[in-house]
Amino acid sequence: MRAVTVTPGVPNSLRLVHDHPEPPAEEGAILVEALAVGICGTDHEIVAGDYGEAQPGASTLVLGHESLGRVLEDPSGTLQPGDLVAGIVRHPDPVPCPNCAVGEWDMCRNGEYTEHGIKALPGFARDRWRVQPRFAVGLDPALAPVGVLLEPTAVVAKAWDHIERIGARAEWQPQTVLVTGAGPIGLLAALLATQRGFSVHVLERATTGPKPDLVRALGATYHTEPVAQLDVDPDVIVECTGAPVVVLDAMCKAGPTGIVCLTGVSSGGRRIEFDAGALNRELVLENHVVFGSVNANRRHWDLAAEALARADPAWLNSLITRRVPVEAYAEAYTSAPDDIKVVLDFTA
Repeated sequence: MRAVTVTPGVPNSLRLVHDHPEPPAEEGAILVEALAVGICGTDHEIVAGDYGEAQPGASTLVLGHESLGRVLEDPSGTLQPGDLVAGIVRHPDPVPCPNCAVGEWDMCRNGEYTEHGIKALPGFARDRWRVQPRFAVGLDPALAPVGVLLEPTAVVAKAWDHIERIGARAEWQPQTVLVTGAGPIGLLAALLATQRGFSVHVLERATTGPKPDLVRALGATYHTEPVAQLDVDPDVIVECTGAPVVVLDAMCKAGPTGIVCLTGVSSGGRRIEFDAGALNRELVLENHVVFGSVNANRRHWDLAAEALARADPAWLNSLITRRVPVEAYAEAYTSAPDDIKVVLDFTA
């Protein structure tokens, strides 16, 4: 069986092995044939040796946390052979903490969670994988070409879930949304915003390539100027770049009682001068909320599946800018200038 692996902590240890063991039964009752695996920034960090943790007793980690597969067998009866399925990435810690105990494992408080293809659980970049029924998300058959987008969509579904919960603190009638960044997370955040009927603005540096047209196809407005120069007074900002200057400018840009959701992860190591007192004054006097959001629980994965089913399939398909056969795995994990979402294709 083929599997894409790394040795965590060892830069450029990416390998395709052809004799990887079949997934053991203890991984889950549902046996799945891999169709595709999406690649994101986290995968690149793991390949670079910056992150990643093999499962106990193993020296290598199977990559892949953005999954799409087809059920081969499910003795539990949860799904049927032939069904499309994705595997939920994060599993609760074994203690469990109060959040993990009630299914909110995306909000784990002690850090003992595990994640497929990232932390102590083998990933989905292998010909066959297993999943427990409660971590298996069935998909509409029509989503076969784009179902691999479910994991990043779940991330933004969680972000919107929390934005709406925070908004309910008062009489909330948002109209305008600003999304900073037009990578996969930013574009999907904009998609979910347009599905909610908001006036959506997306900020991105690129002036060429597919991103401007993808934003406009949603009915949103595309901007390339700095955040501070935008003639927009957003009720909600979804920050998806992690760039420190953009993050700070976004925190200052929200309108009265505005909500700023940070989904981009900063790399750190860069110092910038900033008037923290002015920011504090703005946040307090305008009743702003700034919060971080990462990962997703089962509720968010189900919401994401519904959002994808409502979206234009052609638009979703346009997010996938490269589909690379597994045998050309090294090419898939090498970034190209106009990449949005690169997919490792197990069917080619």
